[in-house]
Amino acid sequence: MAEPLMAEPLPKAVVIGGGIAGLAAAAHLGGAVGGPARARVVLREAGDRLGGKLRGGEVGGVRVDLGAESMLARRPEAVGLAREVGLGDFLEAPTAAKAAVWTRGALRPLPGGQLMGVPGDLEALAAAAVLSEAGLDRVRQEQPAEVGDDVAIGAYVAERLGREVVDRLVEPLLGGVYAGRAEEISLRAAVPQLLAVAQGGGSLVEGVRRLLDRAQVSGPVFAGLPGGIGTLPGAVAEACVRAGVELRLNSPVTELRRTPDGWSVDGEACDAVVLAVPAPVAARLLAVEAPAAAAELAAVEYAGMALVTMAFHRTDLPEPPPGSGFLVPPVDGRQIKAATFSSQKWGWLAESAPQAFLLRTSLGRYREEAALGLDDAELVRRSLDDLREAVGLTAVPYATEVTRWPAGLPQYPVGHQQRVARIRAEAQRLGGLALAGAAFDGVGIPACVGSARRAADDVLTSLPPGQREPKGR
Repeated sequence: MAEPLMAEPLPKAVVIGGGIAGLAAAAHLGGAVGGPARARVVLREAGDRLGGKLRGGEVGGVRVDLGAESMLARRPEAVGLAREVGLGDFLEAPTAAKAAVWTRGALRPLPGGQLMGVPGDLEALAAAAVLSEAGLDRVRQEQPAEVGDDVAIGAYVAERLGREVVDRLVEPLLGGVYAGRAEEISLRAAVPQLLAVAQGGGSLVEGVRRLLDRAQVSGPVFAGLPGGIGTLPGAVAEACVRAGVELRLNSPVTELRRTPDGWSVDGEACDAVVLAVPAPVAARLLAVEAPAAAAELAAVEYAGMALVTMAFHRTDLPEPPPGSGFLVPPVDGRQIKAATFSSQKWGWLAESAPQAFLLRTSLGRYREEAALGLDDAELVRRSLDDLREAVGLTAVPYATEVTRWPAGLPQYPVGHQQRVARIRAEAQRLGGLALAGAAFDGVGIPACVGSARRAADDVLTSLPPGQREPKGR
């Protein structure tokens, strides 16, 4: 009787980087989510923790986020990952508290009916009084502007609708996502749906209105988790471990080489590699094997920022600040770029710490990163000075935490998508290599998770047919 054929092992994949993109890629490859394992997976993280920009901590005895605090719920990737690792029942929308814009000397409601600051409802825009009468009149008097294949969103909107709508709406909203400058951010990469409206001709305001009408769906725009979004990486990591993924902390990679049989990661042989690290790190690792891709990656610029989280005793706040927080247009010359009243934005936080009031501010953006070099006390002082003027806050926090994110957010200039296409073409040429993370398809959590899933698929597809699946099955 013939002996049964023995299945050969799955291909081995090394994921470099333990942020949410690296964790998601490892989970998809290793069978922690999305179906059976397609590879034996080792994840290597240079630092002593997983999660990257998703980071939780305690301030004044209260668990909060010290990095990203929410994820876009109307894209499926991140909420889907949360559900797959057992957090689906805990997903929570923000409260109904509204955001504002601190501009022209007052807190003014963030207008409804807009897309990344570009108005689609002139009545709502007028009612919010974010713009001056002259600025509002300029929006009503739309002017034609060339858009082509791509254009900087700030330059295009300023030409169409006037400088003021860029300065007081587009700039602070984009800054909240990219910590960047509207005059340099790619319309195609940052707001592709708006590019389609622009290329379609006609009124930009009417085009935005139609787009928003078509896009109306039920359910919240954003989602969070009790204890903070910083709990998501731990849940993904636990699912990975259960599936047999090997997670290595304090394990920086110094050398990546192509071999006749696959790849060598610091001498460790494997069939496939997923690079889920910031662009400069990927550039260094690919300098020998893919110098053209390395040069493109090295050209990606980043913005740094600091977050100041403060805890107050509620008894010191006779009247808590209104709403969920506010954005600050850089044109107004303030120290902070935004403030989030976390205890009013998240129901779970108000319930878990009813005696405390948590808020946070952000300082710094692309090419304006001097704040990162200031000491903690000075960043707290500057934040409190602005909060006093904006909302009359005079209380003293009983606990503070300053979190610096140097080179935290990649910038997407005009031509960004073409650069990404060239990088991926080089990776595909080598075979068994894919890249994921915030430097490619979007800086938000869903975009990072989506890029991870794509990388997991691409890296196996690019292997020779005999290496993609175990033989004998």
